[in-house]
Amino acid sequence: MATSLEALFIKTRSENRAALIAYIPAGFPSQQGCKNAISALARAGVDAVEIGFPYSDPVMDGPTIQAAANISLQGGTGAAEVFSTLNFANQAGLPAVVMTYWNPIERYGVDRFAQEIARNGGSGVVTPDLTIEESDGWKLATQAAGINSIYVVAPSTTDDRLARVTQRCSGFVYAASLMGVTGTRTTISSGAQSLVDRIRKTTSLPIAVGLGVSTREQVRDVAGFADGVIVGSAFIKILLQARDEEAGLESLSALAQDLVAGVRQGR
Repeated sequence: MATSLEALFIKTRSENRAALIAYIPAGFPSQQGCKNAISALARAGVDAVEIGFPYSDPVMDGPTIQAAANISLQGGTGAAEVFSTLNFANQAGLPAVVMTYWNPIERYGVDRFAQEIARNGGSGVVTPDLTIEESDGWKLATQAAGINSIYVVAPSTTDDRLARVTQRCSGFVYAASLMGVTGTRTTISSGAQSLVDRIRKTTSLPIAVGLGVSTREQVRDVAGFADGVIVGSAFIKILLQARDEEAGLESLSALAQDLVAGVRQGR
């Protein structure tokens, strides 16, 4: 049976457009505030949500997402809160995945973690620091739970390794548009399209591009060659800088609507 994420990409492909995926850490700006933000994103027309599992040593995350994760951790966010947020997104009608470093999965229990993702309506998990050489147990756990295992590739990934990583992926392939950490950028790396072209030679899976995408123009450009566009830091920055939650949600909705329009202009 297809996950809701897989069904989404079938739908967007039939509509000849990319999907817009929003990233937000669980528990940010607060437990309820995160759920309010997910509701606002859903109303604005975002296609799916990627829920971050806040972690104390986030090697892939830039200062904006690190700041949000620190707020979330100070608010007591752990596995239970991540799963609750996942369940909320599912109830809001959004296909949802969790992005987490490997350590929280290992601490929680590999099989148990995968089963909890499925039990709460999640489609899968993005594991940015898990190598394919160390993922046999995780792959078996995700298959048993019926969820997607999503790995990250970058412009530096060799062609040989690219083929081996994408063979392990399900749901979609996460293409990091540049080397470095998350964060908004003024331009999208020219390597993003080249990376997507290389990935397409190895798999028929959808490809979603993340890292550095933040404006309507950038979303439109990426939507022209990718199947999904992932936006995180731009949404988080709005909530970090807002004078209060209500104002933050208003600005979040406005940006989401702008980016949804950008995705639909991509082709």
